[in-house]
Amino acid sequence: MIPHRALKSGRSAKGFTLIEVMVALLVFGLIATAAANVSSQYISSYERIRDKTLAGWLADNRINEIRLEENLPGISENAKDREYGPYRWQVTTRVLATAEPKMRRVEVEVALYRDGRTQPYPVHTLAAFVGTQ
Repeated sequence: MIPHRALKSGRSAKGFTLIEVMVALLVFGLIATAAANVSSQYISSYERIRDKTLAGWLADNRINEIRLEENLPGISENAKDREYGPYRWQVTTRVLATAEPKMRRVEVEVALYRDGRTQPYPVHTLAAFVGTQ
């Protein structure tokens, strides 16, 4: 009877070599790093889109409030803080004159207070024309 040999070197094959384990850990590390980067970018994108959407709604609401007023708004600029969703926002409204006396340009800038800061950062700006007949 011929003796059974698993390897030509005379060793039996049991487990992984240190090199195989290190290569497997390297591959896993690269995949985990790439997945962490992708998920971080996804979260950042989600937050940016959420903020832009909420700010757009606030700006649109402000323009519509002005359009629903009985009289043409006077030329002015004001800023008000508003709670909308889980956040605090600063809505700045600028009413500007135009060449047409019965028409105004309205610019609304919406800024978000974040992380306990006293100064908000701008998120969205919307401009529209309002007038009377």
